[in-house]
Amino acid sequence: MLRTEWIAKRRGQANVSQMHYARQGVITEEMAYVAKRENLPEELIRDEVARGRMIIPANINHPNLEPMAIGIASKCKVNANIGASPNSSDIHEEVAKLELAVKYGADTLMDLSTGGGNLDEIRTAIIGASPIPIGTVPIYQALESVHGNIENLTAQDFLHIIEKHAQQGVDYMTIHAGILIEHLPLVKSRITGIVSRGGGIIARWMLHHHKQNPLYTHFDDIIEIFKNTMCRSASATPCVRAVPTMRRMTRNWRNSKPSVSSHAAPGNMTCKSWSKAPARAA
Repeated sequence: MLRTEWIAKRRGQANVSQMHYARQGVITEEMAYVAKRENLPEELIRDEVARGRMIIPANINHPNLEPMAIGIASKCKVNANIGASPNSSDIHEEVAKLELAVKYGADTLMDLSTGGGNLDEIRTAIIGASPIPIGTVPIYQALESVHGNIENLTAQDFLHIIEKHAQQGVDYMTIHAGILIEHLPLVKSRITGIVSRGGGIIARWMLHHHKQNPLYTHFDDIIEIFKNTMCRSASATPCVRAVPTMRRMTRNWRNSKPSVSSHAAPGNMTCKSWSKAPARAA
């Protein structure tokens, strides 16, 4: 497999993220590979990764991955979504979907499976067959594990699912840590409420337990589990509140506040994640 030898020398290291290496001045094999794919200098790839303006989703447990990059300096990328549900599909169909996505040019792929078989086996098969980065939404499996009774989940249950996905080789995850309990009153006047399914699940958990979002309070633990690329979801998108036609252009504050608030926390968490990959001493 392409990355087997690259990965072998990193086993056992505390931080194997591309940003960590880039901030130490190291050009990894993945960065060099991306430089050739993007027709860009290796030093530029390293510097952009170090700055947080480019990501290379590449879990060390996904050795057959062909590294790619997403960022300002790189080419535009296309993501494909697939996933088994309780009503249809199985491992073979999901792998077939992956193969079609790769055939027609998808750069990354999200496995949004919510049922239809053993989710761990489906995910393992997809990762094992995939040359492109695979992403997941751990909260979907967390919900499936308690048969839809989200109130039965604990913070440790969430962390366990995230760790499982990381160990299986997932390259990036949607972690719904940005919606906080203080944001919930702000969505009452919105027609669509919380538009993210994962955000809605976490909101139900917070309302039931009267506690802060466990993915936010345990974000340091998440960083330790998965020191790779993490994708975060915006739970409240702007401009979905009913207003007269002539006023729609104003995006009044009552409409925008939930969206702005749901992006502020991820901004803080991004800075916290970056702090785990300190720059080398001058």
